[in-house]
Amino acid sequence: MSDEAAKQPTPAEAWQLLTEGNQRFVSGNVHHPNQNAARRSSLTDSQHPMAVIFGCSDSRLAAEIIFDVGLGDVFVVRTAGQVIDDAVMGSLEFSVDVLQVPLIVVLGHDSCGAVSAAITAAETGTLPTGHVRNLVERIFPSVLAANRSGAQNINETVEEHVKQTAIRIVDHSRVLHDAVSEGRTGVVGVTYRLAEGNADLVSQIGAL
Repeated sequence: MSDEAAKQPTPAEAWQLLTEGNQRFVSGNVHHPNQNAARRSSLTDSQHPMAVIFGCSDSRLAAEIIFDVGLGDVFVVRTAGQVIDDAVMGSLEFSVDVLQVPLIVVLGHDSCGAVSAAITAAETGTLPTGHVRNLVERIFPSVLAANRSGAQNINETVEEHVKQTAIRIVDHSRVLHDAVSEGRTGVVGVTYRLAEGNADLVSQIGAL
């Protein structure tokens, strides 16, 4: 095991590092760490990211920027509305099982277009065409859960979708379930505020 692999943070430590990076981003005091030639060269043979970030594909939600991290720091998986499919699950399992990341971050954001489309489809009974329909259908369970919990607007529904997504990835994967149960990996649900830049913790699974 390399020195860097041996120094992997705990799930709680990884979340603290990301939180500190987000605070720097919000304040404008960013460090842009691990973005130089030396860091690039050090990663040619291996990588040991401290977290995997599964987030929405929205152009305003660039994970490395909002958490003020650099090359090799985070393993990023993105789909519109952070919708789960087989490729996503395989990527998350790879990050945990092979790269041994200690933290999974499910990252949503306010005013999410994919979640808004699912809400509209649920209200009107009219689904989008093409492959967008598949995205919307996969968000429906979260919309229903949000309705049951009394969600009043899009952002409250996004928050519920983040929570539900975090639960699903653990429930649907033996690899992730075991990693969380054994304390090797934690899962946090986070919503990003577009105007302020804050990444707010809304749920957690495992020891953090």
